Amino acid sequence: MKSPALFVCLSAFLLANSANAQQHLSLKEALQMATDNYGTIKAKANYAAASTEGISQAKREYLPNLNLGIQQAYGTINGINGPLYPMAGTAGSAGPALAQQNWNAAFGALYLANMNWDFFAFGRAKERIRTAQATAHRDSSDYQQEIFQQKVRTAAAYLNLVAAQRITISYRKNLLRADTSRLVVQARAKGGLIAGVDSSQANAEISGARILLVQALNTEQEQAKNLSVLIGSPTADFVLDTTFTTRIPADIAAAAAADSISGKHPVLGLYKSRIALSDKQADYFRTFSYPTFSLFSVFQSRASGFGSNYVNDQTSYTGNYWDGINPTRSNYLVGFSVTWNFTQPFRTAKQVKAQRFISRGLTDELTLAKQELTAQVNLSDRKILNALTSYREVPVQIKAAGDAWVQKSVLYKNGLTNLVDVTQARYTLIRAETDRDIAFNNVWQALLLKAAATGDLNLFVTEL
Repeated sequence: MKSPALFVCLSAFLLANSANAQQHLSLKEALQMATDNYGTIKAKANYAAASTEGISQAKREYLPNLNLGIQQAYGTINGINGPLYPMAGTAGSAGPALAQQNWNAAFGALYLANMNWDFFAFGRAKERIRTAQATAHRDSSDYQQEIFQQKVRTAAAYLNLVAAQRITISYRKNLLRADTSRLVVQARAKGGLIAGVDSSQANAEISGARILLVQALNTEQEQAKNLSVLIGSPTADFVLDTTFTTRIPADIAAAAAADSISGKHPVLGLYKSRIALSDKQADYFRTFSYPTFSLFSVFQSRASGFGSNYVNDQTSYTGNYWDGINPTRSNYLVGFSVTWNFTQPFRTAKQVKAQRFISRGLTDELTLAKQELTAQVNLSDRKILNALTSYREVPVQIKAAGDAWVQKSVLYKNGLTNLVDVTQARYTLIRAETDRDIAFNNVWQALLLKAAATGDLNLFVTEL
């Protein structure tokens, strides 16, 4: 049977070896790691960067189209009089309609430069750029709100782990108290001062205390895992800041008084950016109802192995490659055009109307988000008041439970009370200790909830 001293030494040795493998982690470090390492944040940063590049792409869409082409071919030029609609795969031979088919073949070539520029389309290019800018703003807002949400999740996970670790410490103390009580019971039972059944009951209490400790360790390990995932850490063994178990926020009253939602709330900013993007898309779609004014120009040179008198002399051709691709005729063309699909406005009108309805739907979502955040602000205020009330009651509970434990332990050693009273006093003390740990943590959690609801995380971070 191990003595309390041996048990304490063994526990200290295990804790010391465990501490060597643990990572010291402050909450500010955890928040920074969560921002730098979390996969979703990295993904949304790339989406935002892609949208920013989309603005440059939209601006360059206004540039003229300039096509350069070279074509060299070998084939026949038999022609026929008759109508033809060009289709993919149709032969592009151009030649006389002779009386009979022949298989005379030669080289031919085409060299061209083609420019086409839609220089005016009633603001279509500008609306395309504005839509791209609205898209970039939406993705940037999404990135910022993801960082905000990730920091809130990480802070909550950090506080949960702090509480779990403190509760584990309390249950370790509970196990030591139970072991001390057992040694006293065994000594008195051997001396014949009490019945042997008390010894069995003391052993049962030891088993119960160990089970409670194991349950606390399971909870702590689960909370550590949650935190490690959020910050992207390969380890789940952390030594955390004990500030959250020794004091409450210094300016908690001022934080409780901040009852307005920040105009720069990241979540509301995302909703607003989505509405702005939808409105810009509707404006862009509307421009497709109008005509397009274009400038165009073409310069081309052609070469052929067939002679100019081939109609009258079918021997006037050559199979020489260089003669066939040497350009001999050139043309240019410059022009102006206006194109307007007359039925397009009828289609576009419905597309614009549908997009306007989407904007209204997004506005309704924004209104709902504001209502939820307002309710969360009110809830956080009540949670702060409740947490402070519990915090003020904890010292009274701890002192009373500690005094009762000492009293019942002394009375039992002197044979003036029974083991049931001692056990009850120990249960009361462990409950008071866990209530103390939770009371401190609940104040910080309530402040975090308030910061998340108002959209101002500085309410929480400045207290660290």
